Amino acid sequence: MRSVFGADIYGITSEKHSRGRDTISVVKAMIDSGVTLIQYREKEKSMLEKYRQCEAIRKLTQQAGVSFIVNDHIDLALAVDADGVHVGQDDLPVEVVRELVGKEKIIGLSTHSPQQARKAVEVGADYIGVGPIFSTKTKMDVCDPVGLSYLEYVVKKEKIPFVAIGGIKTHNLAQVKACGAETIALVTEVVGAEDIVKQIDIIRKIMERK
Repeated sequence: MRSVFGADIYGITSEKHSRGRDTISVVKAMIDSGVTLIQYREKEKSMLEKYRQCEAIRKLTQQAGVSFIVNDHIDLALAVDADGVHVGQDDLPVEVVRELVGKEKIIGLSTHSPQQARKAVEVGADYIGVGPIFSTKTKMDVCDPVGLSYLEYVVKKEKIPFVAIGGIKTHNLAQVKACGAETIALVTEVVGAEDIVKQIDIIRKIMERK
């Protein structure tokens, strides 16, 4: 199974926050910036539109050696031969997802509590999302912020790879990094930047500070 971790920035698409740019051009900019892990997460499109975008992104990521994860849609992930799928607590159970995608695909699971993190390990998720750390408006169905305490729990108690996510901006990024997060998603900070390449350079410099 391919490991997607070792990535510093977990890139996530969000066309409605992308300053009018289409998702494909944003993904190209992320790849040009050295992002090695990209998740497709578009809620407000038809399935055909999602499929066409994912087809294009799959080609780009394959050419660049970048891991490609599809959010929610197991069928879409399989249709474009993505590297994996990311599901939430209200989606199909990880055990069922594994039966559908096979052993080689990566399965990520969003978690919001220590109990959910422990369960994710038990059922065989390959990695977990830890969050939302702070308040976020990029998703309509998001739960209340879990804060840094849950992140600290995962760092200290769980061995599973994880991505810290939710409301993370350049102004609070150092706090998240100081808690032990190595892979971090900053959705609007990246896709909503005027210059994505320059913004990712700024983010990396913050993450590299001791």
